[in-house]
Parts: sequence; structure tokens; C-alpha cells
Amino acid sequence: MKMKKYIFTALASAVLMTACVDLDLSPRSQGSSENWYSTAQELELSLNALYKPSMWYTEAWRLWPTDRWTDDWNQRTQTYDWLGGTISTTWSEGANHWANYYKGIARANTVIQSIERRREELGDAIATLYTGEAKFFRASFYTYLITLFGDVPYYDEHLTLEAAYKMGRIDRNYILEKIYQDFDDAAAALPASYTKTQRVTKGAALAMKARAALFMSDWKTCADAAKACMDLGVYSLHSDYRELFLSKTKTSPEFIFVLPASNELGIHSYDEAATRSFYPRNNGGTSVAQPSWQLFFAYTCTDGLSVEESPLYDPAHPFANRDPRLSELTAPFDEEFMDYIYNPRPSATQTLQVSTGKMVKNNDTKPVAKDCSYNGLVLKKGIDEEWIDDRLTDTPMRIIRYGDVLLMYAEAKMEMNEIDASVFNALNSIRARAYKCGVGDTAKYPAITETRQSALRKIIRNERRCELAWENRRWFDVMRWRMAEECFTMPIYGLPGNEQSAANEKTGYWPWPKDFRPHMKASSAIDLSDIENYPKYFTINQRGAFVPREYLMPIPENERVVCPNLTQNPGY
Repeated sequence: MKMKKYIFTALASAVLMTACVDLDLSPRSQGSSENWYSTAQELELSLNALYKPSMWYTEAWRLWPTDRWTDDWNQRTQTYDWLGGTISTTWSEGANHWANYYKGIARANTVIQSIERRREELGDAIATLYTGEAKFFRASFYTYLITLFGDVPYYDEHLTLEAAYKMGRIDRNYILEKIYQDFDDAAAALPASYTKTQRVTKGAALAMKARAALFMSDWKTCADAAKACMDLGVYSLHSDYRELFLSKTKTSPEFIFVLPASNELGIHSYDEAATRSFYPRNNGGTSVAQPSWQLFFAYTCTDGLSVEESPLYDPAHPFANRDPRLSELTAPFDEEFMDYIYNPRPSATQTLQVSTGKMVKNNDTKPVAKDCSYNGLVLKKGIDEEWIDDRLTDTPMRIIRYGDVLLMYAEAKMEMNEIDASVFNALNSIRARAYKCGVGDTAKYPAITETRQSALRKIIRNERRCELAWENRRWFDVMRWRMAEECFTMPIYGLPGNEQSAANEKTGYWPWPKDFRPHMKASSAIDLSDIENYPKYFTINQRGAFVPREYLMPIPENERVVCPNLTQNPGY
């Protein structure tokens, strides 16, 4: 009888809180009898399931999932979700976000309750450690839920079917306090570091608490949690920005929380179809998607000024005199990348293969391969030779890193108008790393010294965009800054036809005209509309169509059928 009751309560939470789709009624990591969760090993295996990418759906279900929804992304004529303004109550991705996070919450709750039942057998040390780990996951999953959906159902124990049917949405501010408490409990229980494993730590709990507060614009909590993480003394910036994102970098003092992968064990970060979409056609890729021109022009010149303002910008050589991170985001023209000289110019029908020293057909220019990069740029950040042989990669999936913590701290302090030396040290540590010099070596990089809040806000927002480009942070930032009407309704531009592009190249200014300068708005959004004064230099790949209701995802319609007390978000 006791076993049947246990099955009933586990099933009730799974059915009601993980949606009517993709049911996982008896997963290996979730107890279905009193025989499971009886040993420390079984509990650890159950916790391991919470590291699965599907549990971290918004961050890890495909390559750069949320970047696809932003003005940092260019994909031929493809329009994704928020850029298309097409989200509805039957949107499958919304249902998947909801289902996977509630599935993770159900599993975390089961682990926590099982530990409490067996605390004496396990011993306080193991019980406290594993409870802290489970609370970290529960808090993280609720963080994404309240960020994506607003008010949502909250539960931290098994439910009866009757109770589940009656559940409605809870004020997300109440849930936020529960999230903070779970992260605090996790931070108190977890070690500062492990020597032979990549499990969650005290620093991960503090960093994710800071992120939860950032999402909710709770600046004091964000600053305090970020500072506590910094003060641990465990983390530091990786010395080489490019190397940080390569497949070979499995561990780093900058990694705070990653989802590990291993090709040897068959645990790939991304599959063949996904990876092939992003590397150059000369290497067998398809260059389906690439950084946008808006993102390209977000990077300042080496004097710290925008392209619009800086006398250092050279329109004939648009990569020259620019923030070094630009050349790590996207391959500079006429430089080696992945064994070939990358040259998308219309005249470059051949290019050099460096390893052989021979000129070969250049599939990365449109006159040779019409479906190569539509805007002349290719992604470089995170792309390396490991992707080529079998088109598989086991690059760690980075959920949060130390550079982000420094930026969160600086933004929170700025928003409270507590602009002091610690803010500049955090920001300039990141800037100095990009220029490969020490933070005190201000003659070698454009140190940030701005003390006016509004001006510093613009700098920090742009710094986040450039430092964290194509790391699934831009969409979250634009949404919390309420800039989507600006950023997600702009056109995404690309190259004109081959004949016109060739004519443009002969002027000595390609791909952009000599006199064109983008405008960085006070909000930090990049406005390229002036290029439309030069109609021979661009085509519009897509236009955004964001609608304000999409600041929150719709509550999935199938959930509202099962639970009539679930109200819908406005506008859907």
C-alpha cells in the first residue's frame, strides 16, 4: 500500500506539472518505488539527470537557442520566433520550456524529500550536500519559469491529483523569494570547488542567484550575490578570450557552471546537422547563420569610441583599429581561419589553403557558392577544427562564467548609482583581458572611466553585448531592458546581388560604403537605417515584428485545458 501511494504522488506531480506531452512517468532518475533513492549512489545518479541539456532547455536545447531570436543573428531569410512576432498559445517551444523545467523541478523535489526520509542512513554530511545540490537546480528552473512566463504555479513537494488540478499561478515575487532561499541554502551546503568533477558549487549558487536577481532588476540582491561569488577567490578570467571558447578548453578558472560533454562517451554538445550550419563552406560547412551587421558595429574602436564617433574607423578596412573581440567573434577578411584565408569579396573566386600552400576554389564568396554567408560574415567564436572531421563536438555547454558575474556586478552597482572603483575594476578587467594586458596597463586598452549613470549604462549594455556575444545572453538582456521594440523590429541586412556587390568592391569600400556610419542610440541599440541612403550596398534579409505581449511567453494552451485555474498572460 505504501508503494502504491508513492507511485501515485510521484505520478501526480509528473502528470500535472510536466504537461500532457513528453511524459516521463518512470524515468531512471525519478523514484517509482521505495527501493529507489535508498543509497548515496542512487541519489547521486538522480542528481546527475538534472545536468541533462533538456533540463536547461532555454540555454542548451540547440546551438545558441535564444541568440536566434535577437538582432545579433543573421540567417538568410529565416525569421525566428520573437523576430517574427508569431508566438501563440499553441507555440510548441513555449510548451517545451514549461514542460522541461517542471520536469526538473519534480525530480529535484523528489530527491529532496527522499533525502529527508533517509537522512539518518545517509549521514548529515551527504544529506546536506545533496539537498543543497537539488535546491540549486530547483531554484534555477524556477528562475527561468518566472522570467519566461511571469506568475507560474509553485510547489516544492509532491501533490495529490486533486490539489494539482486546483493549482493556479502564484505571484512571481513570492516565488523569487523562494528562489533566493534555495540558492542561499545551496551556497551554504555546497563546497567552493571540487578537484575531479564539474558538479555545482557554492560559487554556482551565488552566480545563479545574481542572475535571478538581474532578470528581476533586483539590483541590491544581484550586486551582493555577485560580490559574494567574486570574494570566494575561486574564479578568474581565462587569460585568452579566443581559447576560452574552443573545444579543447574543458576546464577553466572562468567556468562557474557548465554542462560537461564527452565525444568518447558519446555525449556530444551538438550533433552533425547543428554544427555544420555554422562553419565556413570551404571547410564543408553551410554558413547558414552568422553574426549580424548590427552586432559587427557594436564593437568599439581601440580608443573606446563607437564607429560613429571614432576617427580610427577605416571603412576600407572595417576590422582595423577595433576591439580585439570583434576578430574573435567573426573571421576577419584576408586572414586565416580553419586552414583557409577567409575572403568573401566578390573578386576572390579562389583562396589560399594554408596547409597545402595552394590556391583553391573559394566557396565562401557568393559568386562561387550562392548560399554562403548572406552578409559576408562567418562565426568564429567557439568554432574550431574539432567540428570538421565528424561534425561532432563536446565543447562544454557554458551556463554561466565569471566574466558575466563581473558584468552583472557592475550593472547592478551602476543602476543603484553606486559607481565606485570596484565597478571600474570589474569592467576594466574584462576590457584588459580582451587587449591581452593588465588592468592597470591603461595605455594599452581603452579603460572605462565614465561616472555619469546614463552614459555608463550605455557603455555597460554594449559591453555585455560584445563580451557575451553568441552566449545566449542577448535575448535575456534586451527583454529585461525592455528594448525589444527597438532591437527586434529593425531590418537584418545582407549583401546585394553579385553584380552590384562586385561594383561596390571596385570603389575600394566593401561591404559598406565610405561615408556610412551606424548610430548607437542612447539605449545602446545599433541603428543601421542610414545604410538605406545607399541602396546599392544592402538587401534586407528579414524584418522584425516584435509585439509587446511577447515580453512574456504564453501559458501553453494544453496546460490550461488540464488546469482550468491557470490564467493567460495579457494579449494572448
